[in-house]
Amino acid sequence: MGNDDHRRRKTPCGFCMAVFKWIPVLFITAVIAWSYYAYVVELCIRNSQNRIGMIFMLLFYHLFLTLFMWSYWRTIMTSVGRMPDQWRIPDEEVTRLFRADSPDTQKRILNNFARDLPVTNRTMNGSVRFCEKCKIIKPDRAHHCSVCSCCVLKMDHHCPWVNNCVNFYNYKYFVLFLGYALVYCLYVAFTALHDFVDFWKVGAGQLNATGMGRFHILFLFFIALMFAISLVSLFGYHIYLVLVNRTTLESFRAPIFRVGGPDKNGYNLGRYANFCEVFGDDWQYWFLPVFSSRGDGYSYPTSSDQSRVSTTSPVQRYDAMGDTATSRLDGNPTDKLIGASPLDTTNHHHNQSPHQVRSTSAQPIQQLQQQQAPPSPYLDELEERLEQVANGQSLSSSTAVVKSSQQAEREANGAAVFIDMVGDHPLAGVDPAKDSPRPPNGDLPV
Repeated sequence: MGNDDHRRRKTPCGFCMAVFKWIPVLFITAVIAWSYYAYVVELCIRNSQNRIGMIFMLLFYHLFLTLFMWSYWRTIMTSVGRMPDQWRIPDEEVTRLFRADSPDTQKRILNNFARDLPVTNRTMNGSVRFCEKCKIIKPDRAHHCSVCSCCVLKMDHHCPWVNNCVNFYNYKYFVLFLGYALVYCLYVAFTALHDFVDFWKVGAGQLNATGMGRFHILFLFFIALMFAISLVSLFGYHIYLVLVNRTTLESFRAPIFRVGGPDKNGYNLGRYANFCEVFGDDWQYWFLPVFSSRGDGYSYPTSSDQSRVSTTSPVQRYDAMGDTATSRLDGNPTDKLIGASPLDTTNHHHNQSPHQVRSTSAQPIQQLQQQQAPPSPYLDELEERLEQVANGQSLSSSTAVVKSSQQAEREANGAAVFIDMVGDHPLAGVDPAKDSPRPPNGDLPV
């Protein structure tokens, strides 16, 4: 059933271990067989006085039992599959890989072999995942199972109660098995509750069953209730994993992506899309144990594929990792700041003075000169200061106040702002009337 079944040695010890693995399955089968006898024979046939009610009880019981056993059987008997040959590394490459003198050399060998394979998962050192036992490149979400002795596609966990790995091919069957098992136990416990209460009415003679039949009904209720309590948490947990598109192994150890690093929600496509990835697109097969899952088990769409269309900030992508220690490769916190400040890259003037800081308006200076500034009480003082500059005198500190007031008025009227940071040294020989028009705004000096 695995990739290297032909390599296993048929020894007496191996045969004993194979038989031992079926003990949990035989136990579950025995419990189901006993519950069938207790419910059908002791509770319905021998104890029920209402024949019409008994028919409906048996009808729904066999419906739930059929779906339950069908899902359970498909979960057990579905093979984990076999890796195609293109994922298997040739023996000469394996020899080169094991004889490599450094991890970087091994990394180059693996990356070169997997360059045409649809793999996005990586190890901690950034190399392609490689199974030393199976001698294959591990597909995304695949892991090696020590019990099955092979690599398993989209491995969730190895379940001893089904003696099989829960994987890509039988994960839908496993979820349906848990769901129908829970419905089966709740139905048995609910329909046996009345007779269970009558059992404790000592001397009332309310229970028609006699002898061992009473104990069969009593234990039937207890065992059904006990299994229902244990199944409700397990079934609810796997429903959660389906909705977030995560396996049990990925919930404990986040997959590492080639771009983005570790991310527990790397395969989360949305609840409906995640549900359809396991149960399929046709709703008629959602609740039947027939294979209808999306994909081939070797490659999976990731949340980054959808984030190319949707706007997802790097902070949200980082928080999606949960408690995983990560080193994100695709989240640059300065991207958002750069995008918030549009720069005009049409004209670059690298010879500008480092004391000039210009706003990033793309409006030409000719249009600015055509705009009429509103009257201001500071204009007269500004003209006086300009005359001082023309005469070679130093500017007083009030110049900054005048310019700041003029700047505020221009900002209020929507005009572009030019901020000149003038030092304390006197400006001699400057004639504003003779200054050439300012060139269009360029980039900020670096």
